[in-house]
Amino acid sequence: MTNIYRRTVLSDRHAALGSKLENWNGMGCAWTYEQDISVYHEAIRTKAGLMDVSGLKKVHVVGPHAEALINDVTTRDVTKLYPGKSVYAAMLNESGHFIDDCVIFRNGPSAFLVVHGGGQGYEALTRAALGRNVAVLFDDDLHDLSLQGPVAVDFLAAHVPGIRDLNYFHHMHTTLFGRPVTISRTGYTGERGYEIFCRALDAHHVWDNIVEKGAAMGIIPCAFLTLDWLRVESSLVFYPYDNSEMYPFADAPAGDSLWELGLDFTVSPGKTDFRGANEHYRLQGKERFRIFGVLLEGDIASEGGDTLWADDRQVGVITCGMYSALTKKSMAIARLEVPYAVHGQKLDVRGKGGTTRAISHTMPFDDPQKIKRIAKG
Repeated sequence: MTNIYRRTVLSDRHAALGSKLENWNGMGCAWTYEQDISVYHEAIRTKAGLMDVSGLKKVHVVGPHAEALINDVTTRDVTKLYPGKSVYAAMLNESGHFIDDCVIFRNGPSAFLVVHGGGQGYEALTRAALGRNVAVLFDDDLHDLSLQGPVAVDFLAAHVPGIRDLNYFHHMHTTLFGRPVTISRTGYTGERGYEIFCRALDAHHVWDNIVEKGAAMGIIPCAFLTLDWLRVESSLVFYPYDNSEMYPFADAPAGDSLWELGLDFTVSPGKTDFRGANEHYRLQGKERFRIFGVLLEGDIASEGGDTLWADDRQVGVITCGMYSALTKKSMAIARLEVPYAVHGQKLDVRGKGGTTRAISHTMPFDDPQKIKRIAKG
């Protein structure tokens, strides 16, 4: 288990809300608060919620070779990014297997911010920087506050001129409550939402003002674990919790292809010159499983590790499940054998509570056309 060696300055706020600050990505994060996760899930789906996601690793890549470095390490062609634009990308190892995902923000001709999760992103960037005229700077002073939900834009519009004109996967440098911030039209919820990047010394001020001024609109602080419920509905993978690092193959080492994970869309069309590219293309059509949805009967959530059965044998495993009181559906993300990763296949879910009937189901469950995320105005 990784030691907690990183700290959010908002630890006192989380503790006051009942969090024990459990470890994620080396930081003590507010996995839970005093209330049930269903309260926070409903807030983000119907109003808005504020989360401290500073456990994400923030890395500045700056210098004449910054663009070339990021092009080598990630699957996206960042020459197409302009200042103020961002993009979701994957990182692979030499075997063409997924090692991390990230959002790449372009701030200038030779200035990028790469924000990644619990994988090997920082290590990949620093290793590739050797011999290049570039600096790779880890930044834990930069805090990341995520304001997600349908009223988030209405709240911010009262304080940030032009926020309604900020398009999906774009960002702006501005001020909020008198403090310098970068606001990005991104998030990990499937809702229209914003990430607010601020200095550590300003984090209390920004957090407290959002909580105080947003209360009348139903905005509340939300625990980190809420993201698991939201990502199931919105088809968002979470390394390593959906990967073979967590659910190992019986006869092969850990490592999943983008084709298996449903992340092949992160490769820019025609791009062949990134780390692991040759193996990535060679693995197309050789999928051993696919990430797919499962819809269960009843009102009980499945758990990670529950097994999926069909034709008298195991054909998959649940990686994350949830039950939504809003839609009255029990949904899950699963690793399914390829023949069963088609909509409507009958399955049995076997777990601690017994056997539950289910079907395979296309994802996302919520907002399949992604209308909420890309809404304008």
